[in-house]
Amino acid sequence: MSQQLFSFRRIVIAGIVLMAGFRPSTAEAQQRPLRLWYNKPAKVWEETVPLGNGRLGMMPDGGIAREKIVLNDITLWSGAPQDANNYEAYKQLPAIRQLLAEGKNNEAQALMDKSFVCTGKGSGDVPFGCFQMLGELSLQFSYPAADTPARYERALSLNEAIATTAYTINGVAYTREYFTDFNGDVGVIRLTAGKGGQLNMRVAISRPERATIGTEGQELQMSGELKSGTANPGMKYLTRVRAKLKDGRLLTDRDTLVIKDATEVILYVSTATDFRNAGYREQTKQLLAAAMRKGYGQQKQQHIAAFQRLFNRVSMELGGASAEQVPTDQRLINFHKAPAADNGLPVLFYQYGRYLSISSTRVGLLPPNLQGLWANQIQTPWNGDYHLDVNVQMNHWPVEVSNLPELNLPLAELVHGLVKPGERTAKAYYNAEGWVAHVITNIWGFTEPGESASWGVTKSGSGWLCNNLWEHYTFTNDKKYLEDIYPVLKGSAEFYSSMLIKDDKTGWLVTSPSSSPENSFYLPNGQTASICNGPTIDNQIIRELFMNVITAARTLGKDAAFTNTLTEKLKQLPPAGRVGKDGRLMEWLEEYKETEPTHRHISHLYGLYPASLITLEATPELAEACKKTLEVRGDDGPSWSIAYKLLFWARLHDGNRAFKLFAGLIKPTYNTDINYGAGGGIYANLFSAGPPFQIDGNFGGAAGLAEMLLQSHAGFIDLLPALPDAWKASGTVTGLKARGNYTVDMTWKNGLVTNYKIRGAATHKVKVKINGVIKEIQPVKI
Repeated sequence: MSQQLFSFRRIVIAGIVLMAGFRPSTAEAQQRPLRLWYNKPAKVWEETVPLGNGRLGMMPDGGIAREKIVLNDITLWSGAPQDANNYEAYKQLPAIRQLLAEGKNNEAQALMDKSFVCTGKGSGDVPFGCFQMLGELSLQFSYPAADTPARYERALSLNEAIATTAYTINGVAYTREYFTDFNGDVGVIRLTAGKGGQLNMRVAISRPERATIGTEGQELQMSGELKSGTANPGMKYLTRVRAKLKDGRLLTDRDTLVIKDATEVILYVSTATDFRNAGYREQTKQLLAAAMRKGYGQQKQQHIAAFQRLFNRVSMELGGASAEQVPTDQRLINFHKAPAADNGLPVLFYQYGRYLSISSTRVGLLPPNLQGLWANQIQTPWNGDYHLDVNVQMNHWPVEVSNLPELNLPLAELVHGLVKPGERTAKAYYNAEGWVAHVITNIWGFTEPGESASWGVTKSGSGWLCNNLWEHYTFTNDKKYLEDIYPVLKGSAEFYSSMLIKDDKTGWLVTSPSSSPENSFYLPNGQTASICNGPTIDNQIIRELFMNVITAARTLGKDAAFTNTLTEKLKQLPPAGRVGKDGRLMEWLEEYKETEPTHRHISHLYGLYPASLITLEATPELAEACKKTLEVRGDDGPSWSIAYKLLFWARLHDGNRAFKLFAGLIKPTYNTDINYGAGGGIYANLFSAGPPFQIDGNFGGAAGLAEMLLQSHAGFIDLLPALPDAWKASGTVTGLKARGNYTVDMTWKNGLVTNYKIRGAATHKVKVKINGVIKEIQPVKI
């Protein structure tokens, strides 16, 4: 297990290396108050507000008679390490490739379903496992008379990472404050009554399965062990809850804390799992004791300071009207009717994306999964895992430009952990060198194909992950980091280089067999298939990866022979994009007719974003083909798909179309069913909806808003490349990052930049496009 999982020590070191050269761009600038707020308790989980410190999560519903607070730990997974490789699969490659050469793609796919997928149940059950909720903390209140409040408000402060609930009953003002401590690493809930002795409550904890609950002294505890699906033990966890009172009495029964006649109650929640943590039980004990020794005021201020060291790096104002005075759920409805009437909401959504990144990511732990770190189920949708055909990558798209570079490091370490199992998978299925990962992975290092060939054999996942790793280098220029990730990049390039074959029709080197993620097409015989040779996304990812590995090797002064091999193979790859007869960018090597023209995936536009193989400046014909592709795909879909389209249109410098996509992204929805088509939307708590909740739409949307204001992929820093009409009147943004480790501040009026500052460590001049003109300027040295 320790070989498959990434090194805790290495990631901590990487984080220290990065931070040593990093300076906040805004000198901890004061942020304008940013908050979500509501005038009623949450009726469903999708209305509760998320708190998290990168490890622990809490989502309180603000109930009056009874409050439910869903608890999470980002490391709480069922399942276990496994080897689900079919080590005989590679023997079927000649037959599969022959069928593809004969145009019998559907027969090739049928053969692959029998012999070229993972063994066992794949992602359908343990030992693959899933991310799970930890449990639910329940607070049951009793009041001396009616419990209908005279006033009510609950809120989440993005500036301080603190949630609040306030209401008045029978003339008594009640307040609650909640935070997941960024400094002390416990959950904290402070409840106060405006009149002495008016807090009477019962505190309980529960979990739908695999939980033992009881009290030990004055401490409430919950513990258990999850299913592993193997002979080895499953993941263990322990949660402790303690209370500190002002006035009143604390009693316990078998599984509940009972509080009578208190004026103030502070609840502390300490939890941990045994994921890479044999001392988890003692850890929960020590963290709880340390928290209870602190004064609440000191603890709160230390928490805010630790959070703001990250959050305060970027500020944004878009001018115009802002409707902070309207409850957030109603504000969403209003915005959907008149998007240009509330320029404060795009700012709130963008900063909420940064807030969610900070709250669900911690150096030394795991990257955010499909639900970040927030789940309210044992069986989370799609296992709450890491999907590698856009989703986990999208989770990380906003962090670099949004001045949170260290939050890319947990993903880098997750990828480090895929190399060894990925080498076994590469041999088993392709008899290839290097390492590969397919569509899905988990914390246990799963790299095998999924259980169905139609979607499970897409092999662009590992190369796509390398793009995320590379982007961190391009933004930071951190050569020590480059040295650390180079073996990962090289191993991925070795795989693709090793398994490429010559396509008889074109003479190009292509992947075979493969697919364009989760999409399918019609064959000339009317049958449908997904399996093919050389889909466009593979060609783009391999081209980009080979170029990046060549650059990295030369930068580090190594592997000249290998880079020569990649250089020669680059000449034999298909181009980054080809235009079909209908003017669209071709998704496959042949001009197949797609079964669903509005399909949610737009994978063949990878070269436009996140890559820079297609740009308006260098490849205008391909950029125009991308536009036509997007027109046919349409603007609807699950939220992550809408966010991706927003990013594409931003790269195409169409600010108004990007803004239209943003308005579509945040249309209110209440649906929680699993949706693969049109719909999308956003819940009252601003969580993005597939539906159901998937956090990638939040992160993709935040990345898209930043991309509208700043781009740096085309060889220069571009200020306001996709500014929509709705934002042109005026605006200011400080602290955004550009590739090359530059920090960008700017102000604009009537659509034109009026003031800007580019800061960086480079001694040479940098190209900057300002109001349509490219200039060379000397950055302000930091």
